[in-house]
Amino acid sequence: MKKPGQVALMSFPQVDLMPGKRRPVLLIAPVPGPYEDWLVCMFSTKLQQALRGFDEIINSNASDFHSSGLKVPSVIRVARLAVVSVDMFIGTIGEISDERLHRIQKTLADWIQTAA
Repeated sequence: MKKPGQVALMSFPQVDLMPGKRRPVLLIAPVPGPYEDWLVCMFSTKLQQALRGFDEIINSNASDFHSSGLKVPSVIRVARLAVVSVDMFIGTIGEISDERLHRIQKTLADWIQTAA
């Protein structure tokens, strides 16, 4: 059973919709409707790409680093979003804290509201 906050593995599509490489993604929320689709965002190990005040960095000393299943410090690229079928997930490796998930969800909601 998938749930928000889980870290799953999948081939994350590139911006040009070409197949991407296998990488962890964060399950943000299930998409309403009859299909098992999820809104996800990608992780990156390129910490220098993090947008201050927007993206989330999970360092090895973070309280949820080990439970996330990540092998190295990573940045959650909050704006790198995709809607994917649950069938695209290769498996789950862990989950982030509820506090971090809620902060990411609030960041997304605030961004969408101010972009209009």
